[in-house]
Amino acid sequence: MTAKSKITISRRTLLAGASGTLIASRAAWAQQPAEVKVGLLVPISGLYARPGTVMREGAEMAIDHINAQGGVKALGGAKLKLVVLDSGDTTEKAKNAAQRMVAQETDLVAASGAYLSSFTLAVTEVTERANLPMLTLSYSDLITERGFKYVFQTAATAGAQARQALPQLIKLAETASGKRPKTVAILTDNTGASIASAKAMREGLLAENQLQLIVDETFTPPLADATSLVQKIRSAKPDLLFFLPTVISDAKLLLEKMNEFGLGQGKIPTISFGIAIAEPDMLQTVSPELLQGVLTCVASWGAKGHEALIAELKTRYKEPWMTQNAISTYGDMWVIKDALEKAGKADRVAVGEALRTMDGGPSKYYPLGEIKFDEKGRRVGAGMTIVQWQAGVPVTVFPPELALAKPFWPKT
Repeated sequence: MTAKSKITISRRTLLAGASGTLIASRAAWAQQPAEVKVGLLVPISGLYARPGTVMREGAEMAIDHINAQGGVKALGGAKLKLVVLDSGDTTEKAKNAAQRMVAQETDLVAASGAYLSSFTLAVTEVTERANLPMLTLSYSDLITERGFKYVFQTAATAGAQARQALPQLIKLAETASGKRPKTVAILTDNTGASIASAKAMREGLLAENQLQLIVDETFTPPLADATSLVQKIRSAKPDLLFFLPTVISDAKLLLEKMNEFGLGQGKIPTISFGIAIAEPDMLQTVSPELLQGVLTCVASWGAKGHEALIAELKTRYKEPWMTQNAISTYGDMWVIKDALEKAGKADRVAVGEALRTMDGGPSKYYPLGEIKFDEKGRRVGAGMTIVQWQAGVPVTVFPPELALAKPFWPKT
């Protein structure tokens, strides 16, 4: 073979190798999805449509921000696409929606939802069997007590929130009033998160904090009449009222009846757990004066560091403030995006494994803790937020590093 022939063969080999590499590279690129579907299963119709709508708004904002910043870089810049499914307003409807979701949206890589803890408990029975990772802000401790591998609770559980909140509330009461509260009443509905919060208090937390339970009432939403419930509170005169409605109409009805009976506006300091008492719709029938000073303990809220997001939500959707439903669901989309980056492929099992092994550092969109999940699927170090009605707006007053205002105790 001549030297010229050898050179020709070498060039052909080189060109063939380069061509093969280019073809392989193009094939790998072609395998990257143009878009990746993420689910949002929340109530868009019925009794809980308003908070479900706000969750959709938070998710839409996050998806837009993620896509504007280049999408999922590990997947060649693939964009996220939000698929919204309506859980309706009953546990049965929520479960049916989850069954439709896993049957019809087979290419979802993860989902967020389902608002009420009772809905989430039913929905995650379905998503777990489908190996679909599900992020939730729902509070019930039971959600992550079942040994599931594809459920991730970004909020502190109801029990954890109660444990964190009670000492802070007692300290606030002592500082403001000069005396320590001794007696409490619990007025709760029978939805999952409310039951979990009340259970933790009944089964040790009140006793640990030297508080005596003197009224304990549970009701089924929606309420038709609050008279008998409020009469029991008026007769007992507790130092604190733990007030746990989930439906906005129930919260309005109870507050109005309390005011009618002379218990409103701080006559009995009122502390809620959950979002119903701080929803924007409260102001449609309840005056800011009646709400002034009412506190609620929630998983998350628009807080210090979220000012730009709060402003965008106000401008884009005409929302007066950023509730946990918007900020937590916004955060969920970013966590799913980071899990996709870690997984390196649009595959729900791989995304689930990425979430289980994720260590994303300090939390930005949920209070305190890390973007990391323990063996149960609970976010490590998850804190809680105390929000207080001040001048017609519920603002974050705890923890101090996230507070947008200082708390005060209602004057009795």
